[in-house]
Amino acid sequence: MIRSILTTPDGETHEGNEELFVTWQNTPGSHIWIDMQGESAESAERLLGKFECHPMAIQDAHKERLPPKIEEFDNHALIIYRGISSFDAQLNFVPQQVCFFIGECFLVTLHPGVAMSIERLFKEHGKTLLAKSPEQVALKVMYISAGYYIDSLLEFEAELSDLEDELHENGNDVLMRKITMYRSRLVKMRRVFNYHKGITQELTVYDYEHVPREESETLHAINDVAERFERLYTLTQMYYDICGDLVDGYISISSHQLNITMRVLTVITAIFVPLTFVAGIYGMNFDYMPELHYRYGYFFILGMMAGIGGVLIWVFRRKGWF
Repeated sequence: MIRSILTTPDGETHEGNEELFVTWQNTPGSHIWIDMQGESAESAERLLGKFECHPMAIQDAHKERLPPKIEEFDNHALIIYRGISSFDAQLNFVPQQVCFFIGECFLVTLHPGVAMSIERLFKEHGKTLLAKSPEQVALKVMYISAGYYIDSLLEFEAELSDLEDELHENGNDVLMRKITMYRSRLVKMRRVFNYHKGITQELTVYDYEHVPREESETLHAINDVAERFERLYTLTQMYYDICGDLVDGYISISSHQLNITMRVLTVITAIFVPLTFVAGIYGMNFDYMPELHYRYGYFFILGMMAGIGGVLIWVFRRKGWF
């Protein structure tokens, strides 16, 4: 699907498809935003070729699992962004690559599926921002997308809080597997946000021709996006640390419970070892054992064994071992 928005210096706005490219060419000072969703590589390459986009940029845009980055060419800048098509409070998210080709008077977005931030901007403030500059549309798309991430992460905070209470009340291996799964997803998200932080840091530090930071509105938009990605990175790091603390706490509690069990078993073993020793001695079959024919020998040995056991129990209870 190809759709486009065209704004003219006179304040007129037009919506359509790639046919608006001809109108844009014939209207100096106009801005155009062309969004390509799920288009084939051949179709995208044909349209991007009309804007004289660099072949290497087009090639990078069609690579799968390419890390987010920003790169500038002669007549445009390329931003590869990791957007989302769905996200929920359990950190189940489906990422998708969104590519921005930003020129002085044009913006081309390329993505395989539905991008929530682009859909929202097309329906709301896309025309107003495009009239100002194409780079502000691209930055606003990233800003809105980061907002979706933040909303879902804050919902996950409530989920994590409930999970923490449940783990303290009734910790089990099922909850541990769930926490481990969350940690794995948080690591992946943190990696993505780290890439995005790098993009905004480069935009803030280096002066890109097609994303000019000397423009006050553009710089303000860059700072807003940078703040959101900084917050996202901090949140994922914090939640990752909390999950790690929950795992460590559960392991510590389990180890403590195991130590208590082993201590009880050790106490029982320590009590019965001397009794077994006495029983072993008097269980030997020798003819000339002095106590063998003693009339009260049996009761004496039983009393001695009971006394040994009682003394050991008293000692262990005094030490607080059970």
